[in-house]
Amino acid sequence: MPLDNTALHGEVVALLALDGAGERPMPLVCAPPSNAEAVRLLSRARPAEWFPAARSPQGALAGLWLYFSCFEQAHAVAQDLHTPEGSYWHGIVHRQEPDDWNAGYWMKRAGAHPIHDTMRQKADELGVFWSPLSFIDFCAQARREPASATGRLALELQKTEWQLLFSWCASVRP
Repeated sequence: MPLDNTALHGEVVALLALDGAGERPMPLVCAPPSNAEAVRLLSRARPAEWFPAARSPQGALAGLWLYFSCFEQAHAVAQDLHTPEGSYWHGIVHRQEPDDWNAGYWMKRAGAHPIHDTMRQKADELGVFWSPLSFIDFCAQARREPASATGRLALELQKTEWQLLFSWCASVRP
């Protein structure tokens, strides 16, 4: 599922273009930042300008930090965002840490989210059961077998999850 960037601010589109335009499979385990220029640009980010009228400008910023594998920065933004989206990003960060118990805690705090139905549909298409909590276990298995079909499916589903949650946060409030 390609990321729809038509409604994104030009600076965000240019930022994402530095590393796969929102299509890069992010690692299942925290890794060094994927792009030094992105880190530099993100450190000067202006969420209110980049995401005017968005559902969650700070949530979108947390997603950008996570996309570029900036674990500490994504964690800091998510931890200070006391919304379902903040909890969701927080859960993803801890899943990648990996700290599966903490990831589960934050996914439970996030609760049901509008992106979940689409995630379940995508997982069904791939022949995988998906829920926020079962996906933590699925990723743990994939980390043990990174070159396996499970590893490839986990990367694909994690990319879809990132795209959906980022798009949700960056989209204009109804």
